[in-house]
Amino acid sequence: MSAADPTASTGAPARAWIANQPYLLLSITALCWAGNAIVGRLAAGHIPPVTLSFLRWSLAFLIILPFTWRQLRADWPAIRSRLGLMIVLSITGIGAFNTLQYWSLEYTQALNTLLLQSAGPLIVAVWSLVLLRVHLTVAQAAGIALSTVGVLTILTRGDLTAISQITFNKGDLIFLVALAIFGLYSVLTLKRPPMHGLSFVTFTFGCGAASLIPLLVWEIHTRPVMALDTKNLLSLVYVAIFPSTIAYLCFNRGVLLIGANRAAPFFHVVPVFGSIMAFVFLGEQPQIFHVLGFALVLAGVFAASRKQAS
Repeated sequence: MSAADPTASTGAPARAWIANQPYLLLSITALCWAGNAIVGRLAAGHIPPVTLSFLRWSLAFLIILPFTWRQLRADWPAIRSRLGLMIVLSITGIGAFNTLQYWSLEYTQALNTLLLQSAGPLIVAVWSLVLLRVHLTVAQAAGIALSTVGVLTILTRGDLTAISQITFNKGDLIFLVALAIFGLYSVLTLKRPPMHGLSFVTFTFGCGAASLIPLLVWEIHTRPVMALDTKNLLSLVYVAIFPSTIAYLCFNRGVLLIGANRAAPFFHVVPVFGSIMAFVFLGEQPQIFHVLGFALVLAGVFAASRKQAS
């Protein structure tokens, strides 16, 4: 997110404006991650999870490196000063979270993962309390609760009693672990050394991909290798550009601007965008429960993410 000299080009003022709009940035993140859930499910059974995660981040690293290597070199002293933390951020937010997410999608349904994703803001709140001693405000707690009800309204098609009929399996437990890891990453990003956002994502993309190499070697020897067909290659291109490069730039900048607790409710926007994608790409028809659920989610996100009066 570059705040370049406004006189450098006509596009610079627009970039500077977007870089300081946390709600827009976090909404873009949610949109990209909704698409990632769909592509991840389509890829399940066709691309092994470690392979998908490794190639996703390797491609994202190669895409962004030509544009960021000078900034990365300039910020290297800051990175080296907190190298241990930077490696932890790379392993948690890049390597571990996404690999576990793709692995879970081999065992569970989208409904289950979306329900579990609603726990994301609460997990972030717990990590914020443990690591930063940041308490959840009344407004944040109420907003999280309200948006959770909205998500459940959408996922259960307006019949909240359907929750009791949902069964959880191995994939759900894996995804819950993945959420706990990403919650840790979300909070730890606030402790990163001062550096440009492009340097941060470039290092974490590359380091995160490298951390998967031992698991990748094991997977290649224990599972069928990914077929190099059009569907798989398009899936890889999508996850490398949108939920990786674009989403992580936006997410990290959003958290930096408003903090992890206020950014976390945007986890609830992911299933909202997922439903909209179902309308557009799968031909599903919107119902009254969709409208009600969307309204509850947006009201909850607004209440939880708005800045409190001092």
